[in-house]
Amino acid sequence: MKTLKNILAIVGLLCVSGLFIFSMQKAPSDETIGKEDPIVNDYNVYALEMPEGLNFAGEKVPVENPDIYERMDRELLVNTYWQSNGLLLFKRAQKYFPIIEPILEKNGVPDDFKYLAVIESGLIPTAVSPARASGVWQIMSATGRENGLEVNANVDERYNLEMATEVACKYLKKAKEQLGSWTLAAAAYNAGNAGISRRLEEQGVSNYYDLLLGEETGRYMFRIVALKEILNNPSKYGFNFNKSDLYKYIPTYKVEVDTAVTDFSKFAKQFGINYKILKIHNPWLREGHLNNRSRKLYHIEIPKEGYYNVQP
Repeated sequence: MKTLKNILAIVGLLCVSGLFIFSMQKAPSDETIGKEDPIVNDYNVYALEMPEGLNFAGEKVPVENPDIYERMDRELLVNTYWQSNGLLLFKRAQKYFPIIEPILEKNGVPDDFKYLAVIESGLIPTAVSPARASGVWQIMSATGRENGLEVNANVDERYNLEMATEVACKYLKKAKEQLGSWTLAAAAYNAGNAGISRRLEEQGVSNYYDLLLGEETGRYMFRIVALKEILNNPSKYGFNFNKSDLYKYIPTYKVEVDTAVTDFSKFAKQFGINYKILKIHNPWLREGHLNNRSRKLYHIEIPKEGYYNVQP
């Protein structure tokens, strides 16, 4: 028993010594913090160096101004250390950017606007805001209808990513023409053209970064630029993954429908899928049937064979 007590005492002493030694270790200094791999595989939290050349659609973010620096720093920190959300954005971007990017290019809208979609919805196709803005681009029902989308209980084309991206492009180009810059056009996507125009006139300025705005619109552009910076530099901000970890875009083909569909469960089985999979690829179909009294032509996305294992 005495021998056992002695062994336990030695073990305890070693544990206490180890803790003492660990507590005396120094945090990285200003001289060493940038010389090792940044923010990789540890539980430490570091201040971030402000990146050079931050811009949106080629329009400079003036981080030399102290208030702009602090606001930009905030969004970089928040989005770097919200690791679970950040990793999900990397995964979803691989799936949805290939759909968004060519539509932006076709319409002459800068590629950076795909990051606006990221902060609007987190690239969740079925996202709905408290104000009932819906889809990846968070379009209000009135805005959708004004721009040719069908929005009702049976069909809501705000959830059709291709069609919603076209509407977003139309809105943004009009805002750019009215307000004079892509940065202001992006801000207007959040606050409205009239809202941004009114603030510019009231405050006698012509630049987003010179405006005093409410919390949401005031953070809006900084959030977009932060996500652009992080999503383009994953390892720099501590995100570690392989390409195989990212979500995959599932190729589809379009089936034309110009009649009513009484039962989408039965409709789906004709193509070797089930109702759930049909809805995943067509979230704009809001009910289990299609009314289509007007005999409108719809294009329903069907995943190509071999991507889903569907039980009979």
